[in-house]
Amino acid sequence: MGRRERKKAQIRQALSDAALRLFCEHGYDGVTVAQIADEADVSIATVFAHVPDGKEALIFDDGAERRVWLVAAVRDRPPGQSVLDALRRCMAARGPFADDLPPELRRKRDLIVNTPALREYSRKLWIASEGALAEAIAAESGRDPSDMTVRALARYVLEIPELAGAEPDSLAALNAIFDLLVSGWPESP
Repeated sequence: MGRRERKKAQIRQALSDAALRLFCEHGYDGVTVAQIADEADVSIATVFAHVPDGKEALIFDDGAERRVWLVAAVRDRPPGQSVLDALRRCMAARGPFADDLPPELRRKRDLIVNTPALREYSRKLWIASEGALAEAIAAESGRDPSDMTVRALARYVLEIPELAGAEPDSLAALNAIFDLLVSGWPESP
């Protein structure tokens, strides 16, 4: 990474740290972009140059890493493990479902789960992985990535964090949804 890229990464990290600190202290709605800029010692224009999506995006990455580990979960799963079981394992170890997060990540997760604007932005990042996940599922199942059932399965899996993440027992909710995807909808209870 060159000097310019390192400087951009440092500014981005300073903005993210400032936003998280202020959001946790004052609540998401109680913090302005100007306050974040001041806390990070940059101009408002600099904030928007580094994070054009607005203050929701300040505590998230761009979602590229998420796509990588979702696709890897499908492609690199052990022999005999189903695609859905691989995705279940992968998701259970992250975000709202992980129970062994360090305190700073737990604080960030709780902020996201309890703030509607941040949850919606998180959902947007999850859904942005749909094409890549559909391609991975298609490759593993011998289907075309444009097959509606492949696209639907990818979308359903990517909706799980939004549906289950705020539940009192989010891991149990995640497992209930994956159980449903594995078995299909029962005709009667």
